[in-house]
Amino acid sequence: MPTPFPKLGLRPWLFLLLLFLLVLAFTLSLMLGSVNIPPQQVAQILLGGAPAKASWADILFKFRLPKAVTAVLVGAALSTAGLQMQTLFRNPLADPFILGVSSGASLGVALVILGIGAASTLTFTAGLSVFGDLTLAIAASLGAGLVLGAVLVVARRVQNTLTLLVVGLMFGYLASAVVTLLIYFSQPERVQLFSLWSSGSFGGVTWSQMRVFAPAAILGLLLGFAMMKPLNALLLGDDYARSLGLNVRRARFWIILSASLLAGASTAFCGPIWFIGVAVPHVARSLLRTADHRTLLPASMLMGASFALVADVIAQAPGSQHVLPLNVVMSLFGVPIILWIILRQRQLRFS
Repeated sequence: MPTPFPKLGLRPWLFLLLLFLLVLAFTLSLMLGSVNIPPQQVAQILLGGAPAKASWADILFKFRLPKAVTAVLVGAALSTAGLQMQTLFRNPLADPFILGVSSGASLGVALVILGIGAASTLTFTAGLSVFGDLTLAIAASLGAGLVLGAVLVVARRVQNTLTLLVVGLMFGYLASAVVTLLIYFSQPERVQLFSLWSSGSFGGVTWSQMRVFAPAAILGLLLGFAMMKPLNALLLGDDYARSLGLNVRRARFWIILSASLLAGASTAFCGPIWFIGVAVPHVARSLLRTADHRTLLPASMLMGASFALVADVIAQAPGSQHVLPLNVVMSLFGVPIILWIILRQRQLRFS
C-alpha cells in the first residue's frame, strides 16, 4: 500500500507565486474567448449577481467554467503522471503515455467511431452528436483500462523496470497498429471524427461528466502524493531503494497505477493531450534545481495546471471565431521552451 502522506517541501513564497499564476491563468480563461467578458462581470456572475448581458452567464457557467476546471485537473494530472514516469524509468523525457495507456484509449475510441459506426453512417453520426461525449469517454476508459490491466499484471511478475518499459511499449504499438488498420478501412467522415478527438480539447467535459472525471483525477493525484517518499527512494536506483527497506515491486505497482489512472482519465475525457507530461516536470526540475519530489510534485501540479489554462486561452484565439487545435498550441509554445532549457544546460540532468 502507499505510504502515508509525507510533508511537502515547497517553500511558502514559491507556493504562493505558483498559486497566484494559476489564479491569474484561471481568471483569463474565464474572461477571454470568442466573446470577451470584463473581469468585474466575471466576478459579479460568479458571486450570483446579474450580468450586464444575460448570455454572459450561460457562457461562463455552461462552457468556460467547466472547461477551466477540466484544464486545471488535466494539467495537474499529466504533470504528476509525467514526473512519476520520469523517476520510475530514470528518463527526463518519459511521458505519462509511455506504457501505452493513451494508445489503449485511442483504440477504444477508434472502435466506436471507426468500427461500430460502420453499420450506419447517418444513424451513427446523429447518435454521436447526442451521446457522443459520454460514449467516447466510456470507450476510451475501457481501452485505457485494458492496457493498464495488462501492464499491471506484468508489473507484478517482472523485476526489471526496463523490461516493463519494453512490454508497455509493445502494448502501445499493438493498439496503435489496430487503430491504423481501422483508419485504413474506414470512410473519410469517420476518420475526420476520430481526428477531431485526437487533436485534444478541454471543452468537451460537461458538469455531469465531471462527476466521473474529477474523482478519478483526484484519486490519482492523492496516490501520487502518497508515493512521494518511494519516488525519492527510487531516484538512485532499485538497489538503493531496497537498501532503505522499500518494497520496490509494490511501490512500482502503485506508481504505475497512479500514473495510468491520471493519464487514462485525462485521455478518456479530453483526448490525448501532448507535451504537458513530458515538459512541465522537466521545467520544474530545471528551474527549482532539486530532485526532491516533496517540492517537485506540488510545483509540477501547479505549473501544469497553469500551462494547460494558458494554452487553452491561446487556442481559443480571443476575439475571433477561430479555435486552434490544442495540441498544436502545446507544441508551438512548448517545444521552444524545452529546446532552450536543453541547450542552456547542454545535457539533460535527471538528479
